[in-house]
Amino acid sequence: MTDHAEHPPSKPPKPSIREPGERNVDAAEVARFQRLAKAWWDPTGDFRPLHQIGPARLTFIRDALTRHFATDTGGRYPLKGLTALDVGCGGGLMSEPLARLGARVTGIDPGEENVAIARDHASAQGLDIDYRATTAESLLAAGETFDAVLALEVVEHVPDVGAFVRTCAGLVRPGGIIVLSTLNRTAKSYALAIVAAEYVLGWLPRGTHQWDRFVTPDELAGHLAAAGLSSPRFRGMVYSPFRDDWSLADDTDVNYLVAAEKPAK
Repeated sequence: MTDHAEHPPSKPPKPSIREPGERNVDAAEVARFQRLAKAWWDPTGDFRPLHQIGPARLTFIRDALTRHFATDTGGRYPLKGLTALDVGCGGGLMSEPLARLGARVTGIDPGEENVAIARDHASAQGLDIDYRATTAESLLAAGETFDAVLALEVVEHVPDVGAFVRTCAGLVRPGGIIVLSTLNRTAKSYALAIVAAEYVLGWLPRGTHQWDRFVTPDELAGHLAAAGLSSPRFRGMVYSPFRDDWSLADDTDVNYLVAAEKPAK
């Protein structure tokens, strides 16, 4: 991942509207995902796009963590010894691959039905993952920290992005890393992620996304900086209709990921 584009913040992030520790959850969003809970592991169902982007997301995360922590990239378990928190884990689509790579994974989600599905599926795979029906704010209040904190396709669903990033940053131990993935707020993302994906192609249930909640890389870089995180490295994900798959790219116009570091004390 040596060709990552870097996005310095171009303007200050919007001020937070929540106090530290205050619940930052959209109840309607949680309820909607709970209604779909049984579809999490159906690769042709409502979460098909997440299954499709899974390999590209995992590649970015694995490379970011192994580079940051200087772990053995040639072994079967390159993340062995690392603790990872999957915020908004849903049914565990990313928690399970991380566990298979050797990480000690904690997956949290405010939806109890999502967590129940995740637990059952991991158990059937023989994976030991600590799933909890709770929020990032609760873990922060308890003083928990992790080597890596991930929040994938969550940023665009929370009411207060700045407060969410600050909470996640508080869960990263000094010297650790955070990885986020979300959608850019562009005309292109409106056309592809909402009009095409939800209304034309039917890849996602209608109403999955609200375009005004999408976050630009510059805005997210500003929130990361305000939370005390440094060296953000961005990478886009693009879809190829000819191959019917997703890959990492320099284009961050629609889907993108970012990894940022928490300075060691």
